[in-house]
This record gives sequence, structure tokens and C-alpha cells, in this order.
Amino acid sequence: MTGIVHFVGAGPGAADLLTVRATRLLAQAEVVLYPGTYLDPEVLTHAGARARLVDTQDLDLDAMTERMVAAVGEGRTVVRLTSGDPSLYSALQEQTRRLDAAGVPWDVTPGVPAYAAAAARVGAELTVPLVAQSVVLTRTQARSTAMPQTEALAAFAATRSTLVLHLSITRVRQLMAELVGEYGEGCPVLVVHRASQPGELVLRGTVATIADQVEAAGLRQAAVIMVGRALDRDGGESYLYDATRDRTAKRGRQH
Repeated sequence: MTGIVHFVGAGPGAADLLTVRATRLLAQAEVVLYPGTYLDPEVLTHAGARARLVDTQDLDLDAMTERMVAAVGEGRTVVRLTSGDPSLYSALQEQTRRLDAAGVPWDVTPGVPAYAAAAARVGAELTVPLVAQSVVLTRTQARSTAMPQTEALAAFAATRSTLVLHLSITRVRQLMAELVGEYGEGCPVLVVHRASQPGELVLRGTVATIADQVEAAGLRQAAVIMVGRALDRDGGESYLYDATRDRTAKRGRQH
């Protein structure tokens, strides 16, 4: 059997929010590396009874890579679970660069992003006609990798798009101070901690009030912050479904 590494999005943490492909790959995997800090252990029930489970929360990138390369060298199938979707803040590029250098084959299976699970939990559409038609997915810098100079929060705030802030919950008061000029004190803010997991917590507030709620709850990680007028549930109607829209031209193109 030829070994391979499957990078699999584990979604926001709920065992029933994995894709069908993800559950199939977990069932077939002989080695599973998973982020214990962010993952509900129930997700691992999809793994086979004989799979070797490796919690990566105390491993650096090189140590994780060594485990994967060694397993593939033994002809084993590896699943590297990432929280949310591998396309966001998963260190996918660093890991696959190392696997390429070692001649190890790999592929990627997407997962439900944490922000999508958070929006679903509160019934929010992040793009509302005449209010916001863009979503900015970003993070801020504290004790983490430096942000490019062109991606300052103030630059994104100037668009007044719906902002989704990852990995930023410990700086929420400072962030709201940076956003108040563009969004205003009354702009709605939603914080979802561990969306879809047993310890889920939803906080609803505004730019002026959300920091007090976050600090009172003692949130330190695994939370998504959403900011924007689209969260008001007010706005215009979509042209796509407007009763006055001419649909005859579209029907004609289908014949």
C-alpha cells in the first residue's frame, strides 16, 4: 500500500459537521494527527479502532512533519486534521512544503469554516443587499505571526464590510476602539465561542459593549468575532429574486 497524507478540515468541532469524504478518510486512516486544543474529541469517533491518534498541540511543525513522513514511509495512510477549513490559518503551506521536500504525496479535503458555523448558529447572513456585499476574513497580531503592513485593521474597516476576526479574542477591547470610528458604537457585534461544540457560547452586543461581555466570560481562545451592519437583519432585497426581474433572457439561453 502506498502511503499518503490527507489534510482534512474537521470543521468547527462538531462530529456531525464533517463532510462525508472526511468521515470516510478518517475511517480508513492508520494514523490521525489532530489539534486537541480546538477539536471536540467526539470527532475522533469517526477514526477506525486501530488508528494511531496523535495530539499535535504540544508538537512543533518539524515534529509533526517527522511523524507524517515516517508513517508514509511505512506505507501508512495519514489524516492530518485541521480545525475549520484548511484554507484558513491551518499552516497548510508550511506543512506541504516540507512534505514536498520529503517526496511525500498529499491532498486536501475542505471543511466547514468556523466563521460559517458561527454565522449559522446565530442565523446571520453576512452579505445583505444595500448593506454589505463583502466579507473580510482576517486576524490581528499579538503574540503571533506578523501581519503584512497593507492589511491593517483600519484599512479593512474603511470598507465597512462585514468583518470576521479570527484568533483575536484576547484583544477585543483594543479592536473595538480601532473600529468605532468607521462602524460606530451601536454597530452590532457577535462573538461565538466554540461554535457547534458542547461548550458553545454566543455573545451579542455592539462595538461599545462587546468587550465587557467577552472579558466577563473569560474567553481566551476558539472564538470568532463578527462585526457589521449586516448583522442587524435589516437591509434591501436581492435583485436575484426580485419579482420585477426579467427572467426570459435567462430561460432563452438555456435552450
